[in-house]
Order: sequence, then structure tokens, then C-alpha cells
Amino acid sequence: MASVHESLYFNPMMTNGVVHANVFGIKDWVTPYKIAVLVLLNEMSRTGEGAVSLMERRRLNQLLLPLLQGPDITLSKLYKLIEESCPQLANSVQIRIKLMAEGELKDMEQFFDDLSDSFSGTEPEVHKTSVVGLFLRHMILAYSKLSFSQVFKLYTALQQYFQNGEKKTVEDADMELTSRDEGERKMEKEELDVSVREEEVSCSGPLSQKQAEFFLSQQASLLKNDETKALTPASLQKELNNLLKFNPDFAEAHYLSYLNNLRVQDVFSSTHSLLHYFDRLILTGAESKSNGEEGYGRSLRYAALNLAALHCRFGHYQQAELALQEAIRIAQESNDHVCLQHCLRAFAGKTANKLMDALKDSDLLHWKHSLSELIDISIAQKTAIWRLYGRSTMALQQAQMLLSMNSLEAVNAGVQQNNTESFAVALCHLAELHAEQGCFAAASEVLKHLKERFPPNSQHAQLWMLCDQKIQFDRAMNDGKYHLADSLVTGITALNSIEGVYRKAVVLQAQNQMSEAHKLLQKLLVHCQKLKNTEMVISVLLSVAELYWRSSSPTIALPMLLQALALSKEYRLQYLASETVLNLAFAQLILGIPEQALSLLHMAIEPILADGAILDKGRAMFLVAKCQVASAASYDQPKKAEALEAAIENLNEAKNYFAKVDCKERIRDVVYFQARLYHTLGKTQERNRCAMLFRQLHQELPSHGVPLINHL
Repeated sequence: MASVHESLYFNPMMTNGVVHANVFGIKDWVTPYKIAVLVLLNEMSRTGEGAVSLMERRRLNQLLLPLLQGPDITLSKLYKLIEESCPQLANSVQIRIKLMAEGELKDMEQFFDDLSDSFSGTEPEVHKTSVVGLFLRHMILAYSKLSFSQVFKLYTALQQYFQNGEKKTVEDADMELTSRDEGERKMEKEELDVSVREEEVSCSGPLSQKQAEFFLSQQASLLKNDETKALTPASLQKELNNLLKFNPDFAEAHYLSYLNNLRVQDVFSSTHSLLHYFDRLILTGAESKSNGEEGYGRSLRYAALNLAALHCRFGHYQQAELALQEAIRIAQESNDHVCLQHCLRAFAGKTANKLMDALKDSDLLHWKHSLSELIDISIAQKTAIWRLYGRSTMALQQAQMLLSMNSLEAVNAGVQQNNTESFAVALCHLAELHAEQGCFAAASEVLKHLKERFPPNSQHAQLWMLCDQKIQFDRAMNDGKYHLADSLVTGITALNSIEGVYRKAVVLQAQNQMSEAHKLLQKLLVHCQKLKNTEMVISVLLSVAELYWRSSSPTIALPMLLQALALSKEYRLQYLASETVLNLAFAQLILGIPEQALSLLHMAIEPILADGAILDKGRAMFLVAKCQVASAASYDQPKKAEALEAAIENLNEAKNYFAKVDCKERIRDVVYFQARLYHTLGKTQERNRCAMLFRQLHQELPSHGVPLINHL
């Protein structure tokens, strides 16, 4: 059957096995499947309005467009689709095709001669410029170009197409009428599946230009908006390879192959396909306009932009910058404001106010030109930027704005517009923000929705996978279950190696394995400084400083903390700066200068209480209480008692914060401290209550012998 299809398709569209869409100006050719569609159209025109109900005719009209634009399908599948819309018409189509296939060649000749009558008369059945009319004219023209030998091969293919369809129909009937045991039914179903696959392969020749364009645009749209409805990566690549076998210079197919390889994180194949896209555009550039929206220059600048994004995704920032500069140059020459807006999203290194001003100016252009996709991306970026700067309230507002706004872009029926990367990013931030505030049930609901919207095999699934693993890790650490947190490190490392190494060091530090944690953090610090990952560099410096003061070396920790503070101030990372000041205050407390530590805390505590995570709020209030107690040592008795009472109030607030995130280890430290203060104040009942709670938690939780004063 393959040889029949090859002989059918090489004229007038193929030369040396390559499809040429513009030969003789013909963009389509006749196949057995299209003859069956022509029979359907002919039967629809012959059937009177009374014979077919209004609902059936409406369903048939909705069915026509995918039949005309889509790839060839088996006859049995076509029968099934028609039967679902109009059973009476399906029977008529089946009889007409049977008579033609079991008759003679002249029956097919006569059928095509009669098709021209559809356009005759003062009120023709079909308008020449309609979708159906254009399809009929293309088929009549393509059929008239065939030689006698090609017409004979077409008729032979039609007969085999009909026989395969009849065979499949009989097998389906046998399966329905025959009752067998479970094992036999399973075996026959497997055999049937194989035969169906073979039949589909045998009837799927090379796609016409229109079919190929429709297939590529449909799959590209699904990959962008709703990946779950697109073909699986393996199936799509198989179709693309089949398409490129007949036309290796089809640039758009190489681009879709690039998008498909990105889904599975295949660096080599995605780069290979994108470079092929470059090459094919340049080779076919002479046939395209050199300027305007349809020129290959437009595609080249977007290809350069995609190459920059590809390098950026895989961490090749130097190559990404070169490709980005090339895209900007071409876009400026062509005055393409849309491409320029895509490029200007990539600039970084600005101060916070300048960056937000640039985003505001970009948003004005996005809304002015109704660039809905860029609007979504911009809002998702602002969500991430506000979180980076430590403004959780603003981040929450931006995330909710993206989730609630209606998209300006028209979407085909059945396609979910919000199945994009921007939507996934916003939901992940939303889940993390809820988890930070101790709303774990709400975070679980958001993650559940993410898992339904982005299944594990989709390209954006790694976003929620990493988010889920991080939330589970934080909960395990808060609960003192370090063995569980350690088991989650492997999954985090697979999704983000830097984050995984950092969290491994955090677990080692919690387990009091200081030397191993220090080695890991030092290697990670060098690596992050090389990559200019400032946020992680600051986090590593804070962890190293904590290692030093837990090892009774607070003076060595100070340079680390000052370096972290300088970086935080330089890059306007307010929240990390506040956390660094918190650590500096704790270092001063250890060094015996609690008054200075308390004054430092007044600088840092406001942003933490306003936008910080619940755990950090608790840590800040606990540190304030420690500084108040240490400062009260030199006070006289009435003033000292007043200071201790204030410290107890702050400890109660810290305990409430820790309880929201179920951080039992820190609650244990708080009640121990409260028991000591109540004992000093002579409040025996309150002391005993705190002591009993401490004993329960101490028996439940592991203890590594770390002094309480050395734990922030």
C-alpha cells in the first residue's frame, strides 16, 4: 500500500520524493479519504431539508471543517463520525462508496464529472468561494491533472481503502456479538489494536500543504494553551519525522519539533531543530517577501529570540545574550514592536524602581496593542519580582489578578487558555505564599488544582513538582522530622540541583553534622558566585554564619553577615536584608551587647512582620524577647520585672506564630524560656504549666545538645 501512496503523491506535488507545495499552483491532491468526503458532501446536497433534521444538519456542518482540514483517517472511523451526526446519511454514504469501489473505473470518472454540476445554475448548491466550494474546486482540478495510469492507481487505492474499512467494520461487529472469557477478549483486543494501527499507517500518506499547516498550527496552539490535549511527545515527534521525510525543508515542522523537544528537556535535539529552522528559512527566503509581516525576516527574529530563551532555560547566559542582541537588532530594523517587547522582558540588573518603571511602560504597550500573552507573562513576572523583593502582599495581589482576569485572546473551543506557563507560575507562587502563612490546607488545594491542570508528563509540571517538594520539606523541618526532609532532597535535586544541594546542607546542619554541612555550603557558594545567583549566595552566607555561631565562633560569622547585607542592599532584596539584620542582631546578642542587638531589631522587624513568613515572624519575636531578657540583667528590680513581663508577652506571640506552622522544636524552646522567666518572677503555676509542656515536647522531639541561646 505504501508504494501506491507514493505513486499517487509524487505527481504533481513531488519531485525526487520531496513535496513541493507550489508546483503548478496546486496545494492539494486526491486521496481515497477525500473521495469519501466528496461523497459525503454530494449526499448532503442531494438530501432534502425534510429528510435531515435541523440538529443533524448542524452537527454535520460542525463536522465538515475538521474533515476538510485534518489528516486522512480510516473509512471505518469516518463512518463512525458521520453516524454520530446523522445515521441516515452515514448509510447513504456507505452505499455510494461501496457501489463505486465494487463497480468500474468509469463510475469514479462519472462521479467527478457530476461534481462540476454543483456550481451550475442561477442558484448553485455550493458557492465557489465558500470553504466547501474551494475544496471541491481543488479536488476537481487535482483530479483533472492526473494521467490515466495515476487515475487507475487512485481507483485501486480506493478499492483497498474500502476493503480495509469493511474488514474493520466486520471485526467490530464480531467483537460486539461474540462473548468470550476475559483472557480471550484481552488477547483479541490486543490483536485488533495492532491491526488498527497497521491500517492507519497504511492509509496515512504525506499530508498536503493545507493539512500540514493545519496540523502544525493546531499542535502549536495546544502546546501553548493546553498541552494535555496535544499529542504525546513521542507521537508528535513521529508525525513530524514522517512529515519531514517527504519535505525536509518544511521550516515550521522543525520549529514545532523544537517546541516538542523542549517539553522533555532535550537540550541537544531542541537546539538542533531550532538551528534547522534557521537554515530552512534562509534557504527558502528567496520565495518569501523580504519585508512585512509575512517575510522570513520576521520568523528569523523570533527564531533568534527563541534561541536566546532556549540558552537561558538551560543556563547558557552568555550565548543567550548574544542571540538576544541579534533578535533586538533585526526587530529594530523591521520596526516590530511585538518582538521588541518580548526582548525587553529579558533585561535584568536594574534597580527596583527602574525595573518596575520599565515593566509599567511595557504593560502600557501590551494593553495598547492587546498583547494578551505578554500581559499574562508580565503579571507572572511581577509576582515573582515582588516575592524576590520580599513584598508578599503585592505578590499575592499580582497572582490573584492573573488568575481572575479574562484573557483578550480568542481561544478555540475546548482549549483552556489558562493552561500556560504564566498560569502555572502564578499558582505555584500562590501555593508557596499560603504555605508560608501556615495555610497548608489552602496550599494543598492549589497544588491539587495544579496537578489536574498540568499532569506529570506535561512540560510545566516540574514547576508544581518543585513547589510541592519544597513545601513538604519545610513542613518536615518544622516538625523536626529530619529523616523525612532528607528523603525529599533527592526529588528537589532532580528538579533544581542548586536548591537540592542547599537543602541537603540545611538538613545536615539540623542533624548537627557541621563539618559535612560546611563543606557542602562552601562548594555551593563558589558555584553560585560563578553563576551570579545572588539570592542563593545570600542564603548560603546566612547558613554558613549560622554554622559558625552554633560552633561558638560568632566573630567569624560577622564578616559573612556583613557581606550578605551588602549584597542584599545592592540588589534591593529587602526581605533578605531584613533577615540578615536579624542574624546580625543575634550575633550581637551572643557577643554580649543586647542593647545594640535590640536597636538593630527595630530596623528589621517591621518588614518581617508586614510581609514575612509566619516562621520568620516567630523567630523575630523570639529574638526580641531574648534581647529584652539579656538587657534587663542590669536593670533594677521593678524595671526588670516589667521587662520580663514584656518578654513573656513577646514569647506568647512567637509561640502562636510557631504553632501555625506546627514548628514543635521552636515551641519547645519558647516554653523552656517562658518557664525560666516565670520562675524568676515567682509565678509557680505558670512555670509548672510551661515545664510540663516542655517535657512533653522534649520527649517527643530529638535533641542534639545545642544550647538554646545559640539557636535563632
